[in-house]
Amino acid sequence: MNSIKKHLNSYNKPEHLLLSMAFIMPIVFSVWMVLLNNFVIEKAAFTGKEIGILQSLREIPGFLAFTAIYVLLFLKEQTFALIALALTCIGVAITGYFPSVIGLYLTTMLMSTGFHYFETMSQSLTLQWIDKERTPHFLGKMLSVKSVASLLAYSTIWLLMEKLTWSYQATYLLFGTLGLICTSFIAIKFKQFKTPHEQTKKLVLRKRYWLFYALTFFSGARRQIFVVFAGFLMVEKFNYSVADISALFLINYVFNWLFAAKIGKLIGVLGERIVLHIEYIGLILLFIGYALVENAHIAAGLYVVDHLFFALAIAVKSYFQKIALPEDIAASAGVSFSINHIAAVVIPVLLGMVWIVHPSWVFYIGAGVACCSLILAGFVPSKESWSRA
Repeated sequence: MNSIKKHLNSYNKPEHLLLSMAFIMPIVFSVWMVLLNNFVIEKAAFTGKEIGILQSLREIPGFLAFTAIYVLLFLKEQTFALIALALTCIGVAITGYFPSVIGLYLTTMLMSTGFHYFETMSQSLTLQWIDKERTPHFLGKMLSVKSVASLLAYSTIWLLMEKLTWSYQATYLLFGTLGLICTSFIAIKFKQFKTPHEQTKKLVLRKRYWLFYALTFFSGARRQIFVVFAGFLMVEKFNYSVADISALFLINYVFNWLFAAKIGKLIGVLGERIVLHIEYIGLILLFIGYALVENAHIAAGLYVVDHLFFALAIAVKSYFQKIALPEDIAASAGVSFSINHIAAVVIPVLLGMVWIVHPSWVFYIGAGVACCSLILAGFVPSKESWSRA
């Protein structure tokens, strides 16, 4: 009994809480994401216009993430993270009960509010609790954990919906409820951890962070083009089913599971500047590929490689941790999420209109966004510069 208690106490550490929460979120959110395009087309007759509006609405809570700093006047970051995670679970659980345009807009807003506040707090706590030297590897490890959770979710979706013919409603409800139960469990089992530095309880915008803000803005634009339109391309142009999309996501997360932690280590070896150059050059080529592709299998290959490049974005966070004042991290996490979502709120609606005219133009715009990021990456200090500092 004492040995079991000792083992449980040794597990009660900040990094284990971060990894536990990182496991629960994709179990829930991945289900919402992988079913979305098929659900809205089959049950609510969405076109590019409606999906663009829905995705823009989904990003409004991300745009308002800076308000998290005001919530922290009343709640500790750890508590806030767990409440936000629970809210995400509730939003996903009820999604299947509202298969209409307005219903999907409302449940999406509920889910998204929890999701974006959780991601803001998770990023803040990670950069506070984890040492700078370990951060890239730990962030890669978190991606690996998220990938394992997503693999479990997608394989279960395939079994339930393809083999057992479960409804959308039942599938959303199952995973949302399961996530809520797991969140309640870790809220009880983990103690309240202290942060090493008292955080600023007001908005922080500093000139010294300008490059981080700019990279974050273009990262939000790139992410939206992938999340909204790459997946929609698979369903609308190539007629991918739920099983097909699930298979693509399974492949994506197998790659992340196997390589994300290694990519995190690679950032520590090569430095943020080189890694970001690799990412943005690759994205330019990928977006041009999306614009030109006519073969469903080649499109799937682009989709898998595109998803793998998300792991390289760890470099932006580790760069910020190196330049940030310790007391600015929580406030800056909210501000950075808001900046990330300035583009995210606008792009789905505007590019949804472009999609109706000519889908390939959306991806050429994406290549232009990646070019802007590549130029900015040239201002990131090299690894040698950090060593001399």
